[in-house]
Amino acid sequence: MSTHESGGDDSPDAVPSQDPIEELAHTAEEPAHTATDDVAEGELLDETETEIVIDAGDELTRLAAERDEYLAHLQRTQAEFDNYRKRMLRDQTAHLERATAGLIEQLLPVLDAFELALGSAGTDAERLRKGVELVYGELLGALEKAGLERIEALGKPFDPAEHEAVMHVENEGGEPGVQDVVRTGYRLKGRVLRPAMVKVAT
Repeated sequence: MSTHESGGDDSPDAVPSQDPIEELAHTAEEPAHTATDDVAEGELLDETETEIVIDAGDELTRLAAERDEYLAHLQRTQAEFDNYRKRMLRDQTAHLERATAGLIEQLLPVLDAFELALGSAGTDAERLRKGVELVYGELLGALEKAGLERIEALGKPFDPAEHEAVMHVENEGGEPGVQDVVRTGYRLKGRVLRPAMVKVAT
């Protein structure tokens, strides 16, 4: 045997060969990773994203429907309120017109009495006075039917809620109170419409 042939395997540069059984075992331990697995993972991700987008779209559709419903309800409520306000204004106007017409109708006899008084003014003073009294009575009666009443102040104790003192006079030995009425006061349905102007004795 030659020296060259015997020393070929003992060379320090030679790489020892690996056992074929160990190579197969090492290959079996590595996880298999193929293009088919990549496609399957990508498809699963796409399906999840699609479900999220669908759910978000459904939620937006529901919220938009609720918004439209609330807006329609608000518009109906506003329209009903406007109609109610207009109806109340019409009713109040009609009520005021009826009340005014009723008062004027009650004052028509006063106009008739004035016409009679003016027609008899050229005859004598007594007939003129009676005509004026007739007019006064007709007018006062019409206003009393509407709720007007005189404030009886003469001889009454002074009441600042119903009397307006325009003069103070000394009353020796007499009771303090209203001595004279300068201008008649009136109440309208129990409320002071105009206080009576009075002279007060103290």
